[in-house]
Amino acid sequence: MLRIAVLLLLAALAFAGLFALPAKEWLVGALQWAKDMGPWGGLIIGAAYVPACLFFVPGTILTLGAGYALGLGWGIAAASVGSTLGATAAFFAGRTLARGWVETWVARNPRFAALDHALAQQGFKVVLLTRLSPIFPFNVMNYAYGITRVSTRDYVLASWCGMFPATALVVYVGSAAKSLADLVQGRVDRGPGYTALYVLGLVATVAVTVLVGRLARRELHRTLDHAAPPSA
Repeated sequence: MLRIAVLLLLAALAFAGLFALPAKEWLVGALQWAKDMGPWGGLIIGAAYVPACLFFVPGTILTLGAGYALGLGWGIAAASVGSTLGATAAFFAGRTLARGWVETWVARNPRFAALDHALAQQGFKVVLLTRLSPIFPFNVMNYAYGITRVSTRDYVLASWCGMFPATALVVYVGSAAKSLADLVQGRVDRGPGYTALYVLGLVATVAVTVLVGRLARRELHRTLDHAAPPSA
């Protein structure tokens, strides 16, 4: 119970900080600093993803800023590595603070137990599809996967692969921006690539919904069959 209380407290502080603290202004300052440092600014931008993911700060401005501050190549490298590190940090936070409670609850809930087992077996596919989908909130899913049995290897690799197309596209858009003010106020030309990526994301949403449903039903039936008493 103490771990759950700590997790809830951190979540409350994160949401409160999102609205009470000048997170956007801090990001703008960090991006300008990174731009002034040249290629070494990639370390600043990459490191900034960790607290951003832990405290539910939207990372779009950070990714756009990576393109603006570092250019296309270094921007993609910094944003891709940084977003993966941030997602992994939140994943371990969820697993450390809440997994024990989830295991107790799963033992009493066969449906969630089936889904949890399915994620342990097919975690790479599920994580990959949800990362491609625009429907599933990125920061929430980082913590949510932490309380499942998906392996760390599958989570990290699938997160990196699934996030890479959108990361590269957003960095490209940021690299074409004329100023940080344009990025912050949303005055950027997204182009046809965004539409194509959104369509791909919708296809991934349908695919992950069907896949998770099938996996959960299969594992649930298997669990119930094993739990049924043998016939005479």
